[in-house]
Amino acid sequence: MSSPPPSITVLYFAAASTETGLTEEEVPLPMAGDAANAAFPLKDLAALLAARHPDTKLGRVLEGSQWAVNEDMVDDPGSVTLRGGEEVAVICPVSGG
Repeated sequence: MSSPPPSITVLYFAAASTETGLTEEEVPLPMAGDAANAAFPLKDLAALLAARHPDTKLGRVLEGSQWAVNEDMVDDPGSVTLRGGEEVAVICPVSGG
């Protein structure tokens, strides 16, 4: 019996929450390779989330958003890999004055 794929918890705020109708979601990670060495690039998460919510403008919202992983802001999504168990927050741009 194979174990389920690793998953992350995605936290949605502001426009991302409006588009999905959710404040959080468990997202299984599509991993290649064996589970012990598997990793999913954070830079690919926007496309994965947009595909999970195809009838929304989430993809557009994510284009201007930033990420936080386990409460740490991420400057370079290309340098972060997810292995499962992380909490990833979508930080949407905020306007105001």
